[in-house]
Amino acid sequence: MRIPLLCLSLILFLAKSNAQNFDDQFSVLFYNVENLFDTQNDSLSADDEFTPAGERHWTRKRLNKKVNNLSKVILNAEGWGMPDLIGLCEVENRDVLQKLIEDTPLKTTSYKVVHKESPDPRGIDVALLYNSETFYPLDYACYPMINKDGSIRKSREILYVFGIVNGRDSLHVFVNHWPSRYSGLLETRPAREMAALLLSSKYREIIEKDEDANIVIVGDFNDQPNDESINKYLGAIAPTSSAKPTNMVNLSSLWMKQDEGTIKYQGQWFVFDQIMVSPGLLDKRGGLHTSPDNASICKMPFLFEKDETYGGRKLFRTYTGYKYNGGFSDHLPVRLMLLDN
Repeated sequence: MRIPLLCLSLILFLAKSNAQNFDDQFSVLFYNVENLFDTQNDSLSADDEFTPAGERHWTRKRLNKKVNNLSKVILNAEGWGMPDLIGLCEVENRDVLQKLIEDTPLKTTSYKVVHKESPDPRGIDVALLYNSETFYPLDYACYPMINKDGSIRKSREILYVFGIVNGRDSLHVFVNHWPSRYSGLLETRPAREMAALLLSSKYREIIEKDEDANIVIVGDFNDQPNDESINKYLGAIAPTSSAKPTNMVNLSSLWMKQDEGTIKYQGQWFVFDQIMVSPGLLDKRGGLHTSPDNASICKMPFLFEKDETYGGRKLFRTYTGYKYNGGFSDHLPVRLMLLDN
């Protein structure tokens, strides 16, 4: 069912009004939005297929449909509230991010953008949208992967943002999009291990200065919680009372036991999109805190369609192969609720 733009705007107004009553909550959303490209041909990146003359016939009309679809996801992810932070990946540039927050029902929100162009050959980046009424950024950095010869690997960088939540507590956020499995699982594994070691080093730099630091890590890791890149090289463990400050806690590991996933490939669900936190955030003695139950996969019904090949349901994507489908993404968003009291 299509929701008229006026209705979406009304929902957004009510959400903003209702959000005043939930200033003790702070939410983080992560979403791989799958190929959010503009329609212009960038001579410096391999984006030719996402142009009007390209193989996908990517037009202004289709781009408008895409960003409005994504705004619908953001509007529905919190029920009556709005996510305070939104980590995104597979965005081409700042222009498409500005279009998302300025040319859709999100235009009445207070979202602002943290973004930097990455060395990825396709030109896709990670980014962070933040509600400027609830989060005040103090610092940010983008960390590239460095090859053994000292050169920068042509892949997405890890985005780091540090800021203040609701004027009271500090929060460190990392947004990731690790190298894909496209060229083969074994062939691409070292690249993800490299990303894991980079993220681990940046995490430890913070913890060594403040072992009680509030750290949230989100992203599409292109590996599952039980893969070596995550549990060995990154050192992310399942929730346990014995976690040390140097161990980041992978809240998404619990989804494996529930036979859930964020992406479906050849009939099988995988948990590639994950949420991790520093152990201090699981301490409820005061300030920002959360629990494993507060991390979830967003499963709004409109994100799915019937899977005619493998049975059950699959994700309602923008394209099926090269056939335009008019959907959302090949990933589900994931969400973390933090309590601030």
